[in-house]
Amino acid sequence: MRAVQITRFGGPEVLDVVDLPDPTPGEGQQLFDVSTAGVNYADTHQIENSYLAAQQLPLVPGAEFVGTPAGGGPRVVGLLDGGGYAEKVAAHPRLTWQVPDGVTDEQALAVVLQGSTAYHLLRTSAHLAAGETVVVIAGAGGVGSLAVQLARRWGAGRVIATASSPEKRALTEELGADASVDPALADDDPRAFTAALREANGGRPVDVVLEMTGGNVFAGSLSALAPFGRVVTYGMAARQETAAVPPGVLLQKSRAVVGFWLAHCMARPAMLDDAMTELLPLVADGALRPVVGGRYPLSAVREAHQDLLARRTTGKLVLDPSR
Repeated sequence: MRAVQITRFGGPEVLDVVDLPDPTPGEGQQLFDVSTAGVNYADTHQIENSYLAAQQLPLVPGAEFVGTPAGGGPRVVGLLDGGGYAEKVAAHPRLTWQVPDGVTDEQALAVVLQGSTAYHLLRTSAHLAAGETVVVIAGAGGVGSLAVQLARRWGAGRVIATASSPEKRALTEELGADASVDPALADDDPRAFTAALREANGGRPVDVVLEMTGGNVFAGSLSALAPFGRVVTYGMAARQETAAVPPGVLLQKSRAVVGFWLAHCMARPAMLDDAMTELLPLVADGALRPVVGGRYPLSAVREAHQDLLARRTTGKLVLDPSR
């Protein structure tokens, strides 16, 4: 089968399209033919070996796919612990969900990892309450574009998004954000970012921030919180660890910092079922709009990663293994 493999760690240049043997299903797994593979920002960390779990070489990146069981069967979307950038994958059926008619491969892939993340950021980690102000960092991205819509749907009083260009900020407002902010304000001084978030909230502090950058964006987000506010951090896009948070900083305003990584839900499949059984029907009904950022041939995987890293994309990126 054709697959993307890396044999050394680095940037997009280490992604090679090669021929490999078909994967051998392990205990409880099944072989699937892949029609579309999903690309996530975390994949760029994986190939650098700069993410939360240490990686072993050689490896085939990719944590999600849409496909059908080898030999025939319904179209499903599924999660993997690796191997998704390929024509075939070995997956556990317990981590697959049937794709409703009318939902495209791209839409299903937007929901399975990024949508489930947005779901649990708001419901499980932030415990969003009606009327609260929610800030979504990278609101035009895969997770962010869905989180903006879900926060609005689930009763947020005000939704503020950040995005790196006027076009992306306009998209977040089209999706339901009440205001948008340029995250570049945090580049030199997190206090400028704090001030911008509060200004976007009518001069008031905010209740919830969904944060995936780290560095000054994290620091500015934490300072923007109201009493009992929560920062939920789920990424490190800036490639820098956030400075330690002194207990006094939390105590002063009863603030909280919560971490979230969807990998822990894979050990609790019922948590993923909760998300998928709610989100897929919303997509099928048109009530939730996944933003599709681009479909790349498998042979153009380096370009996909380059575009993602350069912030040239919005929404969900996918790979076509047949090309």
